[in-house]
Amino acid sequence: MGNTGGNAQKDGTKLAVQNRRARHDYHLEDPVEAGLVLVGTEVKSLRSGQGSLAEAWVRIADGEAWLMQCHIPEYEYGNRNNHDPVRPRKLLLHRGQIRRLGSQAAQQQAVIVPTRIYFRDGRAKVEVALAKSKNKADRRQDLKERQARRDVDRALKERNR
Repeated sequence: MGNTGGNAQKDGTKLAVQNRRARHDYHLEDPVEAGLVLVGTEVKSLRSGQGSLAEAWVRIADGEAWLMQCHIPEYEYGNRNNHDPVRPRKLLLHRGQIRRLGSQAAQQQAVIVPTRIYFRDGRAKVEVALAKSKNKADRRQDLKERQARRDVDRALKERNR
C-alpha cells in the first residue's frame, strides 16, 4: 500500500487549503465544485499544503468566474519564472453555473467565497459557496452550539469508558 498523504479523504480527494474563517463569518449556502486554472509552480505549492483562502473571494465578470486574493506562495524550489502569489485565477464552471451564482449573489446581497482547495484525481478543484454575512448574535449562537456539542461528546465518551 502506498502513502496517500496526511490529508487524503475516503472519496479520493486530498485537501490542500481550507477557509475556516468562512464558516465562522458567513452562512454558507449552495456549495459548487469548480476547476482551477493554475501554473505548475502553483500546483507544487498547493500539493505541499501552502496557500491561504482567508481573504479570497470570487468575482464574476464578462461571463467568467475569477478567484481573487487567493494567496499561493511562490514555490520554494522554483526558478525566476515562478508565479505571482496573489494573481487572479480563472475558475472552470459551466455557463449556467456562473449565471446562477452571479444572479443569486446579486439578488440575495451575498458574496461568493471559496471554502477549500483540494485535489481530486490529480486535478485542483475549489469549492465555492454563496455566503451571507453573520451578525454578532449568530456567531455567539454558533459558539454556544459548538460548545454544547463538545460537552455532550465528552459526557458520552466518559460514560463509555
